[in-house]
Amino acid sequence: MRDLTHILNWRRLSGTITTSGQPSEAELAEIKSLGVTHIVNLGPHHNEGALADEPETVAGLGMEYIYIPVEFDHPTDADFDAFRRTLEGLEERSIHVHCIYNARVSAFFYRYARTGRVLPEAKAFEVMDSIWRPGADWAHFIGDPDAQDQPNRYAGEDY
Repeated sequence: MRDLTHILNWRRLSGTITTSGQPSEAELAEIKSLGVTHIVNLGPHHNEGALADEPETVAGLGMEYIYIPVEFDHPTDADFDAFRRTLEGLEERSIHVHCIYNARVSAFFYRYARTGRVLPEAKAFEVMDSIWRPGADWAHFIGDPDAQDQPNRYAGEDY
């Protein structure tokens, strides 16, 4: 199984699920070459670094595009429910989930793993912790009351 480690914060969660920060148009084509059939984007299109035409690019590559815009300063249970329903609807499919940095995505997968789905909770925490340590609203979102008074911290910068 080939990994595209040159893509920002690339992570392989399973044989059918990969994640990353924002891929470029060329990187989306590389992701397609891995057999990915669906791209799930949690990063709002208005974020700096987002591709202006990502839905068209993905469609042009023959993949399906699913957009669940999560505002970084306000992740919601409704966002998580949409993410959960999407994952459950795509079981057995090869998917790539991204946002701008892979912070949103790794936190969503950690919360999802806590329900006993996709991967073990400890593995999901390890993936998230290799990218960032959520604080404030994100700590509340993932159910970590001890970190709710902490700022968000990023691997290689804050710890």
